[in-house]
Amino acid sequence: MTAVYKSITASSAKSTTANGVPVKKNKQRVLILSSRGVTFRQRHLLNDLYVLLPHSRKDAKLDTKTKLYQLNELADLYNCNNVMFFEARKGKDLYIWMSKAPNGPTIKFHMQNLHTTSELHFPGNCLRGSRPILSFDATFNSAPHLILIKELLTHIFGVPKGARKTKPFVDHVMGFTIADGKIWIRCFEIRETAVSKSDARTQPMEDTEKEVVAVGEKGETKINLIEIGPRFLLTPIVILESSFGGPVIYENKEFVSPNQIRSELRLSKAGRYNQRAEQQIERKAKKGDLGLRTGKERPNGELEDRVLFA
Repeated sequence: MTAVYKSITASSAKSTTANGVPVKKNKQRVLILSSRGVTFRQRHLLNDLYVLLPHSRKDAKLDTKTKLYQLNELADLYNCNNVMFFEARKGKDLYIWMSKAPNGPTIKFHMQNLHTTSELHFPGNCLRGSRPILSFDATFNSAPHLILIKELLTHIFGVPKGARKTKPFVDHVMGFTIADGKIWIRCFEIRETAVSKSDARTQPMEDTEKEVVAVGEKGETKINLIEIGPRFLLTPIVILESSFGGPVIYENKEFVSPNQIRSELRLSKAGRYNQRAEQQIERKAKKGDLGLRTGKERPNGELEDRVLFA
């Protein structure tokens, strides 16, 4: 009984601060799953995100694309309070639903320019199960919907301390930048090396590397940010009040559906074809009027030889 009492008192002491205020634990779990029809690159991207998020759980593919409220039941079944659902359309387009189950909100993104870790061949690497540092652009604080997106991204990509399968190390950074109305996401490894006297500081850095020099007690250390992957960009489309449903609280008016873009391209090509067809018909009509078409006799004019010397 003494051992049980000591363990209970130790756990209660750890859960309170020096002032007696209880410590609020960050309990976040993410459910990652996709719909049917995803391509191999989209499936590899899902696996990369699952490896980067040790507090996530991957489930089988969802059969339906209309009854998304069933994801709330799956999240409750697996004890997850965040859902990241990959919805594939026509084998070309990929949409991501990020939701805070079970009460919401829900944000729908359109994913573009996705590149997996294996196809980028970057030299960076990080420890599996380590926690990332989330770096957000200052633009996220400029609008209410961007503040909401930042909060939801923090809950999903921020690995809580002491979560299952996590290691007590921080060795990579996830950067979220807004440009042209899109959210650019990249992942970097934090590589720290000692600076030697013969280290040449004038060497050019690669595009995937950034250099920072930090001065410590024992001297200088060189910190390089080397990209790991994956990299992709997200375009916010709509924000719903509840989880996978409810009224729309934000809608991106500047977003153009990829179906509409493909339809306009087809119409432009069809317009060029119709113009060429009309030109061919007009050319044939002119040749027919002049009698230049084969198989059609030229009409007898008043100055023809057979008319004048008839």
